[in-house]
Amino acid sequence: MFSWLGTDDRRKKEPEVFQTVSDGLKKLYKTKLLPLEESYKFHEFHSPALEDADFDNKPMVLLVGQYSTGKTSFIRYLLEQDFPGMRIGPEPTTDSFIAVMHGDTEGVIPGNALVVDPKKPFRKLNAFVCAQLPNPVLESISVIDTPGILSGEKQRISRGYDFAAVLEWFAERVDRIILLFDAHKLDISDEFSEVIKALKNHEDKIRVVLNKADQIETQQLMRVYGALMWSLGKIVNTPEVIRVYIGSFWSHPLLIPDNRKLFEAEEQDLFKDIQSLPRNAALRKLNDLIKRARLAKVHAYIISSLKKEMPSVFGKENKKKELIGSLGEIYKRIEREHQISPGDFPSLKKMQDQLQAQDLNKFQPLKPKLLEAVDDMLANDIAGLMVLVRQEETQRPNPVVKGGAFDGTLNGPFGHGYGEGAGEGIDEAEWVVARDKPAYDEIFYTLSPVNGKVTGANAKREMVKSKLPNTVLGKIWKLADIDKDGMLDDEEFALANHLIKVKLEGHELPSDLPAHLIPPSKRKITE
Repeated sequence: MFSWLGTDDRRKKEPEVFQTVSDGLKKLYKTKLLPLEESYKFHEFHSPALEDADFDNKPMVLLVGQYSTGKTSFIRYLLEQDFPGMRIGPEPTTDSFIAVMHGDTEGVIPGNALVVDPKKPFRKLNAFVCAQLPNPVLESISVIDTPGILSGEKQRISRGYDFAAVLEWFAERVDRIILLFDAHKLDISDEFSEVIKALKNHEDKIRVVLNKADQIETQQLMRVYGALMWSLGKIVNTPEVIRVYIGSFWSHPLLIPDNRKLFEAEEQDLFKDIQSLPRNAALRKLNDLIKRARLAKVHAYIISSLKKEMPSVFGKENKKKELIGSLGEIYKRIEREHQISPGDFPSLKKMQDQLQAQDLNKFQPLKPKLLEAVDDMLANDIAGLMVLVRQEETQRPNPVVKGGAFDGTLNGPFGHGYGEGAGEGIDEAEWVVARDKPAYDEIFYTLSPVNGKVTGANAKREMVKSKLPNTVLGKIWKLADIDKDGMLDDEEFALANHLIKVKLEGHELPSDLPAHLIPPSKRKITE
């Protein structure tokens, strides 16, 4: 009896099955999250509704910074070509948001055309243009150039739109946010501080670039770096330290080349971070949908609580003022009753300001079915999509950003670390280890070699004097013992000492022994 009820109940709890992550996100949003958002006016308070383009678009990189920090030059550096609408100068030159995207022909699409194009994820914006051009970098990512941030109330008013709100809109949709600072004139204006605070809940996407670092001496650069970290620590409330990349991202000669190696290493790290975006794009969209769903739930609790407290006939205005004034207490009550983390709540001051213009009597009461649908999505459907994300990652070839500056150092002698560390001597006819072999031979013959070879135990006594960990010495032994007989002849012993020197100088050991490091007498063995 009533067994059909149990079957139906089980059917409801089964997660939906989707063909792709993108299709799954679109359907879950439209069927489970969007109804909750529309019922409680989420779009008027927080963020416009998501569209199909938000789930289908390529990974996006948002560049934010004060004027003349090199945002546009940074894009030019990545693409290795000019883009339509590009203007570079010491004064504020970019006065609107420019989306630099891939296109078969070069040109500019004005904002009015963008807002009616369902394939572009910018339909809710104005003060916006799209620069299209055929460029291999843009086949994998899109880059958003933003107006330079100035200080002062006048600049804030003269924009004609809410700058921080537009950045917030972008923060929800982009894969990486790069904050650029000028090492030569480090300053965080009041408006820049507000902008960084507006990026709350998206700290995981933020990276910092300390640009134009070639314009100052090493000692001054250390001070500037310390000052930047101290300033960011006061604005960005995260337990982790934000990653800061130091360099000079344009194609001009370095003014002060002392830190060239540092800049090259930092550039490679930043490029690897950007190149990873296509691979992690689906996971990022999934994570952003989860954050949005949690905020929508909290918003629904706040709106329904206010509705519940409002009188139906008399004293509406007075009660509205009272409720807005005590919104902090309502937050605490909702937090206790529903076990919600304080970090999931929207800004108290911003919410109070927005409520002033609302008719609280027109708010909806709590609708459990809408909340249950979102809870079911978070508890069951998202888990299914996570599995699908992993499947897509394994089945699809590893996507990576190519072209432009990303290809500039891949091959040839200007690749990062070329000719250094284990790569030293790569272009030389003579075996590079032979330079120091006489000194290594003196040590070798003190270790009582038998038939021209020292045992592992005797070699170990010498190798541990380097004070390197056993794990590192073990790897060096595997690389140096080319014939795998458990002993080292004079050439293998010299090679082991060369690799110890490489490691002690701060370089990484190779996974496999490069051809130029193989001793001449052993090269036939490895062929």
